[in-house]
Amino acid sequence: MLEKNIGHSFANRGILHQALCHSSHSGAKASYERLEFLGDRVLGVLLAHYFYAAFPNDDEGALSLRLHGEARMSTLADVARSLSLADYIQSQTGLDIASNDGVMADVVESIMAAIYLDAGLDAARAFLERHWPLNCHAVSRHEKDPKSCLQEWSLQRGLGLPKYRQVSKDGPDHAPQMTYEVKIEGYDAISATAGSRKTAEQTAAATLLKQLQERLRRS
Repeated sequence: MLEKNIGHSFANRGILHQALCHSSHSGAKASYERLEFLGDRVLGVLLAHYFYAAFPNDDEGALSLRLHGEARMSTLADVARSLSLADYIQSQTGLDIASNDGVMADVVESIMAAIYLDAGLDAARAFLERHWPLNCHAVSRHEKDPKSCLQEWSLQRGLGLPKYRQVSKDGPDHAPQMTYEVKIEGYDAISATAGSRKTAEQTAAATLLKQLQERLRRS
């Protein structure tokens, strides 16, 4: 039933089993964590290629924001729930897997890696195109933008407001390339370059937020 939901029949059932095995499971020889690491990269490549082809007029910053929207934890968790993955994850008895967005997101990425290793990049792309929305705008009207999300994350943890500063500005006035960085107390600064201050700051915020969320998921 799960393979039918996913849309892929595995030649190697062992790798599917690993992709669904949480580290808390007592009988686990290998959890999904290594697969999740690979799946994150496979997903990034596929999303980058999709948006690069679909939006030829977007600059790097706008493409990064589109990718962020499709790779954020909540999107991955929604995909996991649409596939009912919580019903198949092996974990410690009593662990509330279904309501944990971090675990749900990790398992989707591990499934992506498992499909990639089982049948290659085209099969992973088919999984992506079948189950992801792939219609997000650079910043959706229905959700907070990355700067707002990062600010909320930082304030909730008593770290103060994120600080932005211009690192450099190159190129002619009609086609500038601006680099801005964002810094949160206790964490390394992240920078991004785009054709406008707004896009550069949003891209830097999105990148830092993703890193912080990944660190939180693994802690």
